[in-house]
Amino acid sequence: MKKKMLTVLLAAAMTVSLAGCGSKDADKKDNASVQNTENAKSDNGSDRTQFVVGFDAEFPPYGYMDEDGDYTGFDLELAQEVCDRNGWELVKKPINWDSKDMELESGSIDCIWNGFTMNGREDDYTFSDPYVDNSIVVVVAKDSDINKLSDLAGKVVDVQADSSGLAALQGDDATDENKELTASFAELQQVADYNTAFMNLESGAVDAVVLDIGVAKYQMSSKGDAFRMLDEQVSSEQYAIGFKKGNTELRDQVQKTLDEMVKDGTFTTIVNNYTDYNLPEMVCLGE
Repeated sequence: MKKKMLTVLLAAAMTVSLAGCGSKDADKKDNASVQNTENAKSDNGSDRTQFVVGFDAEFPPYGYMDEDGDYTGFDLELAQEVCDRNGWELVKKPINWDSKDMELESGSIDCIWNGFTMNGREDDYTFSDPYVDNSIVVVVAKDSDINKLSDLAGKVVDVQADSSGLAALQGDDATDENKELTASFAELQQVADYNTAFMNLESGAVDAVVLDIGVAKYQMSSKGDAFRMLDEQVSSEQYAIGFKKGNTELRDQVQKTLDEMVKDGTFTTIVNNYTDYNLPEMVCLGE
């Protein structure tokens, strides 16, 4: 009798235990569902509280660290105004430019906003409207004997890795002329950032640097008359904000806000903070 009673009690206990486990599993599923819903909300513009911008912290005047140690720049000022108008907190996230796609795909950033060339990348991202027409130029030392693109034959040239300058020289959409130009170099060196490139140029380790005109003007203005820019340009391109492919809702919200900024004059006010870098002549949004 005692054995039967013990068996009944054990069976009852197991039933309660299994029910408890089932309840915990259900709770876990419910929590996961809630978490997934929250993550899904973060993909669009209407429910978000933060806006995470991925940028190269050494790409002035679009994004860089100022003398006070704060991240600033033309693109970051635009992003701040967009966030202010939408009630979002701007999170400025410096990234390794080579890892920008991984950062975007993983969701650790919401967009790439940092003088980001859209030409040739239209199928890889969901882009905003272009807002800057940019040119790729060549900078040499002031006393260099290089005066035109053809003079780069047999020279050592620096360019930032995975940059628009590199794409213009040897990317899939590079012109035949630029590919021939690149083939004429003694060496094309890829560096992590343009500060390194200009140190190399200043020391004589390289003969020229290929880069965006805005960055070129910044570097030249900050280093006196040590450098000069060739009159011939390598190419022209357009900058836009790159969102994860398919994220049209967030793109549309940001674009709508930018268009409002153009209409009320705020965009122009921010642009005029960067006259030293020729930005008023380069912007194309609203034209």
